[in-house]
Amino acid sequence: MSKGKGKQAEPMVLLPPMPNPSAGSANPSASLSSLWGYLLPALNHYPPVIDISYHMGIHTATYNYFTMQVEAVSTNKERERLTPSGTDLYEHIDKYYAEVARELLLGAPDDDSSLIHYIVPCFNRYAAGAHSVNRLLNYVNRHYVKRAVDEDRGWLTLSDIFDAVAKAIQDGDTKEKITNKLKERRTEELKKWGWDEGGTSEQLAQAESCAEAASPLDRVVPLSALALRRFRTEFMEPLLAVPKLKGNKRKKPGAHNANAPNLPKGRLARAVREFLEKQDVDVEERRRLVAELANAMRVTGVRDGHPLRKRLDKYLMTGTV
Repeated sequence: MSKGKGKQAEPMVLLPPMPNPSAGSANPSASLSSLWGYLLPALNHYPPVIDISYHMGIHTATYNYFTMQVEAVSTNKERERLTPSGTDLYEHIDKYYAEVARELLLGAPDDDSSLIHYIVPCFNRYAAGAHSVNRLLNYVNRHYVKRAVDEDRGWLTLSDIFDAVAKAIQDGDTKEKITNKLKERRTEELKKWGWDEGGTSEQLAQAESCAEAASPLDRVVPLSALALRRFRTEFMEPLLAVPKLKGNKRKKPGAHNANAPNLPKGRLARAVREFLEKQDVDVEERRRLVAELANAMRVTGVRDGHPLRKRLDKYLMTGTV
């Protein structure tokens, strides 16, 4: 994934597919460091076009690495006791995305008036790269992520919904009824991300991706959502953070809402306010940037109750600040 910075999206340059770098090298699946050294050029390459032999080599090396980890454990009891195969690679990918997102944040302009023009193309480029890596390393999703979700380590666990479901369970409920209540609870969560019953499978997938990106860092999610989650935690949240008030004086109950305009705001909130109130901006261009920023916040897991998301949505619906 490219770490390039800039206020404007760079023009697409057609480059030849990236060749397979493994010729004459050691076995890339021999260790995590060897595998990572083999994968990294593809992760950093943009546009995401690599030679077919390199693509197949990545799939084979990843498969062999996972297989070797399993075969190295002699008994089933040992397998149950040890960390599941693929955990180290998954955590390495997570660390990679965190570093990329932090570097992008460091490249943000100091001037608030230029911030939105930086974020939108920056996120679009990042998301495109993440989508490419998700396809490239789909074996990690199929082998490691799927198993983790089956083991109740995904974005929504039984413990998350147990209290709510437990209150609805009555004596005599069958296993099928309890399962249906669990599904209902999951549907409630997905509705918070735009899913409506009767919607398309694509809309369901989009809502689930948002929910995955909004999950805590200890939850195992597909690589695409992993990348979006890191963009939220390492890029968006620092820009959304509100500076602490000096002194130890505590606000009286209700004072927060009454004095909201006078309270300090996060940097992104200030940039949005300035952008929306600016007079010499083309209306269509402003609407496009606001829509893309709102989408970036949603898909990276910033919840709909956040004040800035509300402000952006209000502008898109009414056209007023």
